[in-house]
Amino acid sequence: MAILNILKEDKDLGDLRKKSKPVEKINKRITLLLDDMRETLKNAGGVGLAAPQVGVLRRVVIIEIEDGGLIEMINPEIIYSGGEQEEVEGCLSSPGKFAILIRPESVKVAYLDRNGEKQEKEGTELLARAFCHEIDHLDGVLCFDNAKRILTQEEYDELNREEEAD
Repeated sequence: MAILNILKEDKDLGDLRKKSKPVEKINKRITLLLDDMRETLKNAGGVGLAAPQVGVLRRVVIIEIEDGGLIEMINPEIIYSGGEQEEVEGCLSSPGKFAILIRPESVKVAYLDRNGEKQEKEGTELLARAFCHEIDHLDGVLCFDNAKRILTQEEYDELNREEEAD
Protein backbone atom coordinates (compact mmCIF):
# COMPACT_ATOMS: atom_id res chain seq x y z
CA MET A 1 0.00 0.00 0.00
CA ALA A 2 1.08 3.55 -0.69
CA ILE A 3 0.25 6.98 0.62
CA LEU A 4 -1.02 9.00 -2.32
CA ASN A 5 -0.65 12.72 -2.94
CA ILE A 6 -3.85 14.62 -2.12
CA LEU A 7 -4.60 17.33 -4.68
CA LYS A 8 -4.97 20.81 -3.21
CA GLU A 9 -7.54 23.40 -4.20
CA ASP A 10 -4.96 26.19 -4.48
CA LYS A 11 -2.79 24.29 -7.00
CA ASP A 12 -5.02 21.64 -8.56
CA LEU A 13 -8.45 23.28 -8.80
CA GLY A 14 -8.87 22.36 -12.48
CA ASP A 15 -8.31 18.68 -11.73
CA LEU A 16 -10.63 18.75 -8.70
CA ARG A 17 -13.39 20.22 -10.91
CA LYS A 18 -13.40 17.28 -13.34
CA LYS A 19 -16.26 14.78 -13.27
CA SER A 20 -15.31 11.18 -12.49
CA LYS A 21 -16.19 8.25 -14.71
CA PRO A 22 -18.02 5.16 -13.45
CA VAL A 23 -15.98 2.06 -12.67
CA GLU A 24 -16.84 -0.46 -15.39
CA LYS A 25 -14.93 -3.40 -13.93
CA ILE A 26 -13.63 -3.99 -10.42
CA ASN A 27 -10.13 -5.29 -10.93
CA LYS A 28 -6.81 -5.33 -9.11
CA ARG A 29 -6.19 -1.64 -9.97
CA ILE A 30 -9.44 -0.64 -8.27
CA THR A 31 -8.84 -2.74 -5.16
CA LEU A 32 -5.28 -1.38 -4.94
CA LEU A 33 -6.70 2.14 -5.28
CA LEU A 34 -9.08 1.42 -2.36
CA ASP A 35 -6.18 0.12 -0.26
CA ASP A 36 -3.99 3.12 -1.09
CA MET A 37 -6.86 5.54 -0.42
CA ARG A 38 -7.42 3.91 2.98
CA GLU A 39 -3.74 4.36 3.85
CA THR A 40 -3.81 7.95 2.57
CA LEU A 41 -6.94 8.81 4.57
CA LYS A 42 -5.46 7.29 7.70
CA ASN A 43 -2.26 9.30 7.22
CA ALA A 44 -4.17 12.54 6.57
CA GLY A 45 -6.53 12.10 9.52
CA GLY A 46 -9.69 12.83 7.56
CA VAL A 47 -13.19 11.39 7.48
CA GLY A 48 -13.46 10.67 3.77
CA LEU A 49 -11.56 10.66 0.51
CA ALA A 50 -12.72 10.55 -3.10
CA ALA A 51 -10.57 9.17 -5.92
CA PRO A 52 -10.39 12.51 -7.79
CA GLN A 53 -8.69 13.99 -4.71
CA VAL A 54 -5.77 11.65 -5.41
CA GLY A 55 -5.82 12.29 -9.16
CA VAL A 56 -7.92 9.30 -10.24
CA LEU A 57 -11.09 10.23 -12.13
CA ARG A 58 -13.14 7.19 -11.13
CA ARG A 59 -16.26 7.03 -8.96
CA VAL A 60 -14.58 5.57 -5.88
CA VAL A 61 -14.99 6.85 -2.30
CA ILE A 62 -13.90 5.76 1.14
CA ILE A 63 -15.29 7.05 4.42
CA GLU A 64 -14.24 6.20 7.94
CA ILE A 65 -15.92 7.61 11.01
CA GLU A 66 -15.28 6.45 14.56
CA ASP A 67 -18.46 4.42 15.02
CA GLY A 68 -19.05 3.40 11.41
CA GLY A 69 -15.87 1.60 10.45
CA LEU A 70 -14.45 1.84 6.94
CA ILE A 71 -16.94 2.19 4.08
CA GLU A 72 -15.62 1.58 0.56
CA MET A 73 -17.98 2.67 -2.20
CA ILE A 74 -17.68 2.15 -5.93
CA ASN A 75 -20.11 4.06 -8.16
CA PRO A 76 -22.03 5.47 -5.16
CA GLU A 77 -25.28 7.28 -5.68
CA ILE A 78 -27.62 8.97 -3.25
CA ILE A 79 -31.02 7.28 -3.44
CA TYR A 80 -32.70 9.10 -0.56
CA SER A 81 -32.11 12.23 1.48
CA GLY A 82 -34.26 13.93 4.07
CA GLY A 83 -34.22 16.51 6.79
CA GLU A 84 -31.70 19.27 7.19
CA GLN A 85 -28.59 20.01 9.22
CA GLU A 86 -26.25 22.97 9.28
CA GLU A 87 -22.65 22.20 10.18
CA VAL A 88 -19.05 23.11 9.48
CA GLU A 89 -17.08 20.97 7.03
CA GLY A 90 -13.43 20.86 6.15
CA CYS A 91 -11.76 19.22 3.18
CA LEU A 92 -8.43 17.45 2.83
CA SER A 93 -7.97 19.30 -0.47
CA SER A 94 -8.37 22.68 1.26
CA PRO A 95 -6.41 22.67 4.52
CA GLY A 96 -7.13 25.62 6.82
CA LYS A 97 -10.40 26.48 5.10
CA PHE A 98 -13.86 25.50 6.32
CA ALA A 99 -17.43 25.85 5.07
CA ILE A 100 -20.73 26.18 6.89
CA LEU A 101 -23.19 24.14 4.83
CA ILE A 102 -26.75 22.97 4.91
CA ARG A 103 -26.87 19.25 4.14
CA PRO A 104 -29.52 16.54 4.53
CA GLU A 105 -29.82 15.09 8.03
CA SER A 106 -30.31 11.59 6.63
CA VAL A 107 -28.90 10.07 3.43
CA LYS A 108 -29.12 6.61 1.89
CA VAL A 109 -26.59 5.53 -0.73
CA ALA A 110 -26.43 2.60 -3.13
CA TYR A 111 -23.02 1.40 -4.29
CA LEU A 112 -20.85 -1.58 -5.13
CA ASP A 113 -18.35 -2.92 -2.61
CA ARG A 114 -14.85 -4.10 -3.56
CA ASN A 115 -16.30 -7.53 -4.44
CA GLY A 116 -18.82 -6.06 -6.87
CA GLU A 117 -21.74 -6.74 -4.52
CA LYS A 118 -24.59 -4.20 -4.44
CA GLN A 119 -24.90 -2.49 -1.08
CA GLU A 120 -27.03 0.18 0.53
CA LYS A 121 -26.13 2.18 3.60
CA GLU A 122 -27.99 4.86 5.48
CA GLY A 123 -26.30 7.56 7.48
CA THR A 124 -27.30 10.48 9.64
CA GLU A 125 -25.43 13.52 10.91
CA LEU A 126 -21.66 13.19 10.21
CA LEU A 127 -22.03 10.12 8.00
CA ALA A 128 -24.78 11.77 5.94
CA ARG A 129 -22.55 14.83 5.47
CA ALA A 130 -19.60 12.63 4.51
CA PHE A 131 -21.68 10.79 1.89
CA CYS A 132 -22.74 14.09 0.33
CA HIS A 133 -19.28 15.67 0.55
CA GLU A 134 -17.43 12.76 -1.07
CA ILE A 135 -20.05 12.11 -3.78
CA ASP A 136 -19.90 15.83 -4.62
CA HIS A 137 -16.16 15.39 -5.24
CA LEU A 138 -16.99 12.75 -7.87
CA ASP A 139 -18.95 15.41 -9.75
CA GLY A 140 -16.24 18.07 -9.45
CA VAL A 141 -18.11 19.96 -6.72
CA LEU A 142 -16.26 21.31 -3.68
CA CYS A 143 -18.01 21.98 -0.38
CA PHE A 144 -17.20 25.69 -0.72
CA ASP A 145 -19.34 25.92 -3.86
CA ASN A 146 -22.54 25.65 -1.81
CA ALA A 147 -21.30 27.16 1.43
CA LYS A 148 -23.49 29.42 3.46
CA ARG A 149 -20.27 30.90 4.79
CA ILE A 150 -16.54 30.18 4.38
CA LEU A 151 -14.29 30.26 7.44
CA THR A 152 -10.55 30.59 7.84
CA GLN A 153 -8.67 28.41 10.31
CA GLU A 154 -8.74 31.29 12.82
CA GLU A 155 -12.51 31.78 12.47
CA TYR A 156 -13.05 28.02 12.80
CA ASP A 157 -10.91 27.89 15.96
CA GLU A 158 -12.83 30.84 17.43
CA LEU A 159 -16.16 29.18 16.64
CA ASN A 160 -14.99 26.02 18.44
CA ARG A 161 -13.87 28.03 21.48
CA GLU A 162 -17.29 29.69 21.63
CA GLU A 163 -19.08 26.32 21.44
CA GLU A 164 -16.87 24.85 24.16
CA ALA A 165 -17.63 27.83 26.41
CA ASP A 166 -21.41 27.31 26.06
